[in-house]
Order: sequence, then C-alpha cells, then structure tokens
Amino acid sequence: MLRIAIQTKGRLNDDSMFLLQETGIKLEFGKRQLLQPAKNFPLEVLFLRDDDIPQSVADGVSDIGIVGENEFAEKKKNVKIIKRLGFSKCRLSLAIPKAAEYKGLEWFQGKIIATSYPKILEDFLKSKNIKAEIHVITGSVEIAPGIGLSDAIFDIVSSGSTLITNHLKEVEVVMKSEAVLIGNPNMSDEKQAVLDELLFRIEAVQQADDKNYVLMNVPSDKIKEIVELIPGMKSPTIMPLAKEGWSSLHAVISEKGFWDIIGKLKSLGAEGILVIPIEKMIL
Repeated sequence: MLRIAIQTKGRLNDDSMFLLQETGIKLEFGKRQLLQPAKNFPLEVLFLRDDDIPQSVADGVSDIGIVGENEFAEKKKNVKIIKRLGFSKCRLSLAIPKAAEYKGLEWFQGKIIATSYPKILEDFLKSKNIKAEIHVITGSVEIAPGIGLSDAIFDIVSSGSTLITNHLKEVEVVMKSEAVLIGNPNMSDEKQAVLDELLFRIEAVQQADDKNYVLMNVPSDKIKEIVELIPGMKSPTIMPLAKEGWSSLHAVISEKGFWDIIGKLKSLGAEGILVIPIEKMIL
C-alpha cells in the first residue's frame, strides 16, 4: 500500500484531490478523516498541514506527498521531487509599503523583513549581500508592516490582491512555485511499482490538459494547407467522405491559440467543425 500525504484543506488540497479523481482513484470517506484508503487502488491518503508534509515523507510516515515547491525548498528535508504537477502556481516575493520609494535591493539593507519562509529568504539575501533582520511569523505576514512589526514582508503571492488590501507592493520575485510530487528516496520495490502506475495515470491526465479533439469536414484539395496548421500528435487522421472532393479530418489541438486556428481552418473551407474535450491521453 502506497501512502500519499496531501494538505488538509485549501487550494492545494482541492487541486490534489481533483488530480486523484481524474486518475480514477476513489477514496473511502468515513468517520476516520485523517487517513483514507482508496477503494480501487493500493493507495491511502494521509491529510496533513502543508508544512508537515516534507518531514512526513522524509521520515517514511508517508511514501510520497503533494506539496508546494516553496515548502519543499524551505524545509530542506531528505526527499526528492518526483514530478512537477503544474497546478497551485504562485511566487515568493518581497513586498514593501506602497508609499515607499524603491530603487533596488539595497532598499532592504538594514531593514526588518517578516516572513514564514526564513531559510529561503536568508539564502536569497546572502546571495545578494544584503544584511537584514528576519522576523519569523507563522500567521498573516502581510499585516506586519501596517502594525509596525516590520519594514517589509517576504511571502507567497498569487493574484496580489492581499498585498493591495494591505497597502503593499511587490518589488522582487525570489522564486516561482507550483505543486510538486515528492518522494522518500528509500522506497521499496513494491511501493515503487504502485508509484509507477500512479505516475502513468497522472501523465495521461496532464497530456490531455488544455487539449481538444477536433473533427471537421475539409475540401480534399486543401488538406496539405490544413495539416500544416494542425499536425496533431504525429499527424491528423484523414478519411474520404462519400461526397466527392471532401474528407473528414481528425486532430488534437491545444487550447492555446485555439480560436485563431479555428478561424484559419474556416478560411480554408473547413465545415462541420466538432470540438470534444479530452480527459485522458496515452502517448
């Protein structure tokens, strides 16, 4: 049985649980909320605080875990990143009062900076030869300058709305973060086999992300031009229609630039364009 640690609540929990659902794993929800086994896969989920997950995986309490890369970097435990998951993206940034004039990193020289990520901040300041006092806060870091506890903050930024609410402005991005799957480096062969199957499923979900399966009727004499627009994974599928001079073309198109491509297809004579979202893709 493979054990995965997932954040108890919050956006990372929502995204992680959705990923497991997309891989076809069903959990047995019951009275015991801390540890939940899967009904149809040799996996059990252990719910923990996000900052406890790296330690849990390093100690072997959990075999793998989903955690923000920021927590992985801060805790510096004996775990390895197995896979980047591409969701729950954010950044760790330095922010100062909105009214303050900022001309560069020298602004932080001799200042007090409040943060929940002292190790990452310490390494960054050291690399830039900046000497500042780090004040560790585990709660709402963004209020520290407003109540006179610090001159600046170093914290997670997603949309930036929290900074605006607290009259702060982001001035330096120190690192970008996303959800990562971490693992214990001393996993047994049996558990590694289960992990390999889980990774196979995750990759199938990721391959399908942001892609659509498109079917259309196209003039046969325009196929070459259309194929240049949508090569698909290897090449589009083309089948002749009963109507002479026409073919049915099937391809996979990324959501990025989707409407621009559709517009070009129509200009080349494509008709009856049918777009189907893709849930899984096995390459």
